Amino acid sequence: MPNLEEARPIEEYLRVIPSELEIIKQDFEKKTLELEKRKRKRKREVEEDLDSLKTDYKKLHKSMRNAGLGKMPKQWRQEIQEEKARADWWERKFHDAQAREVACKKSLDDSQNEKQMLRARVAELETALQQHQSHNSVIELRASLSKIENLKRKVEELETTLQNCEYQIESLEANNE
Repeated sequence: MPNLEEARPIEEYLRVIPSELEIIKQDFEKKTLELEKRKRKRKREVEEDLDSLKTDYKKLHKSMRNAGLGKMPKQWRQEIQEEKARADWWERKFHDAQAREVACKKSLDDSQNEKQMLRARVAELETALQQHQSHNSVIELRASLSKIENLKRKVEELETTLQNCEYQIESLEANNE
């Protein structure tokens, strides 16, 4: 019969492994949610930038249409420089947005790779847990078998002692008669 005091630490040890798996799963889910939030936020920012760009383009187009013929070349040059500066600013903003998008895609790819690695690790830990449980069962069976064999030897010893005692009793009874 297995000793319950020896079985408890094994059960407690086996409870630790599922908690590590849960920690890994929770970590994975948390990182996935964070990436989704960042992706949505970045998408809103890009859409806002695009809307702003469209508005500025319409204003520029309207101002060009409404521009009077009485402007001096100096005024035209100044207005052109201002518009070029605005266009340069928007171009830089666009390139920054593209760079952020590339970084987000890379981060997403990295997260997906990490997700795959974590899934593999979870499967590995589950396999290890099953192997550990099987190994513990074999150890417990061997311990039980060893105890049974010890008890059989003790029973045989007691039977031998009992037979000796019976012989002695018979011998004493024979001597008393």
